[in-house]
Amino acid sequence: MFRKQFMMKIWSMILLFGLIACNNESGNPSTSTPNKVPSITTQPFGSYENQPVTAYTITNTRGMQVTIINYGGAITQLITPDQEGHMGDVVTGFTSLEGYLQKGVPYFGALIGRYGNRIAQARFALDGKIYTLAGNDHGNSLHGGNKGFDKVYWNIQALPGDSSLRLTYRSPDGEEGYPGNLDVEVVYTLTSSNGLKIDYTAKTDKATPINLTNHAYFNLSAFKDSTILGHSLMIQADDYTPVNDQLIPTGKIEPVQGGPMDFNTAKPIGKDIAAVPGGYDHNWVLRRSGTGLEKIAALFDPNSGRKMEVWTTEPGLQFYSGNFLDGSLTLTKDGTRYVQHAALCLETQHFPNSPNQPEFPSAILRPGETYRQTTIYQFIQPSFPQAINQ
Repeated sequence: MFRKQFMMKIWSMILLFGLIACNNESGNPSTSTPNKVPSITTQPFGSYENQPVTAYTITNTRGMQVTIINYGGAITQLITPDQEGHMGDVVTGFTSLEGYLQKGVPYFGALIGRYGNRIAQARFALDGKIYTLAGNDHGNSLHGGNKGFDKVYWNIQALPGDSSLRLTYRSPDGEEGYPGNLDVEVVYTLTSSNGLKIDYTAKTDKATPINLTNHAYFNLSAFKDSTILGHSLMIQADDYTPVNDQLIPTGKIEPVQGGPMDFNTAKPIGKDIAAVPGGYDHNWVLRRSGTGLEKIAALFDPNSGRKMEVWTTEPGLQFYSGNFLDGSLTLTKDGTRYVQHAALCLETQHFPNSPNQPEFPSAILRPGETYRQTTIYQFIQPSFPQAINQ
């Protein structure tokens, strides 16, 4: 009798544990945390200038992934969960290197330099000397010139811990007209709390302008919605820098209060875009409490439930609403047509044309100094801790 009672208790315990396990497996995936080990995997991605291009994929403990390639140091994939726990790729990109090399690719996911954004008339004066750059945008210099950092080969090294990649590039003296040998290091880190952290550092042997950023295009619906006009955006800024018809800042700093440029209270991007000729492609003067890492923007897609915060050390933010996308690019992921406003950019930066605007924060790096910039694209889900690993 004792043996029979004992065996009945054992089977009752087995049944109880089985029911618990079944209940856990059938629960909402957004409330469970995948128990994954951080990893970095690689696969060939073609060749560029007789050097092999490799796709490096970082996966964190939650299953979020980011993929980086040597060409342009570009982010080719950024896979995150929606409110149901379903994973989706929230950045533009191509299935092969040939896609990135096709004519007219608008800097998808790339590292931008030596000077991100525009320099008027492709020239600037520094220490009594005039420097002439490539006039690759209506006679102005855009994103570093004809062959900016978005089109160079970056050396990539996986760092210990399987969460970070170090990218390095030496920009030689005179490249695209810029003075000084510039040594650049960029570290991409995928944090355990679903943040993509980008640390930039650089040193030079001659005084030079520098303004590094990343040009990822985001659509938080993972392109289930054809545009980002329904996304809600907040930008912490009281002022912005108005531009002329070539998108060069006029030199003025004007308040955003109450107008279409006011995103201090989050609002749908499509709400006021018709009041902005050509769409949003402007620099916001961020409202900051210091020079450290601060949250300055937040993007939310109500359909997928994805929310992305932007944290940075930079004084400015370029919000670009994908105005020049026209659906003509080929070899896109899943055959997606990147139509006008299909995705947006939130580029942390110094102000455009700062070398020609002494009233703007200085973007000049001198020998003996170290350029530093940190930006985090932090993805927030209701079930995930909102802390940022720094």
